Amino acid sequence: MKIAVAAMGSEVAGHFGHCENFIFFDTEDGKITAENSVPNPGHRPGFLPNFLADNGAQVIISGGMGGGAVDIFNERGVEIIVGVQGDARTAVETYLKGELISTGSVCHNHEHVHECGEHH
Repeated sequence: MKIAVAAMGSEVAGHFGHCENFIFFDTEDGKITAENSVPNPGHRPGFLPNFLADNGAQVIISGGMGGGAVDIFNERGVEIIVGVQGDARTAVETYLKGELISTGSVCHNHEHVHECGEHH
């Protein structure tokens, strides 16, 4: 399974579309087998969810995410885990143990980007 994390370096990004990079984790039998960081190719409506799905992501982990991205991921059959903070690799390891729970927090107002991912 391939898991993508919206990140700021090695930390989970507060907002999906405004992250610095995406870290792709290849996993097998509950373990990370490979890790590859890719710079964010640009935030524009509808592009990033399709970019990640086209690159094989089956799960996306992020702090916050807009409703448009959620809709596209749902259409593409990609599992969404939002409300996550901290180290990206640790988040993936927690997910693989079945212990990472999505808060379901979706960002609705892009003027308040700094608040995304801080819904507790």
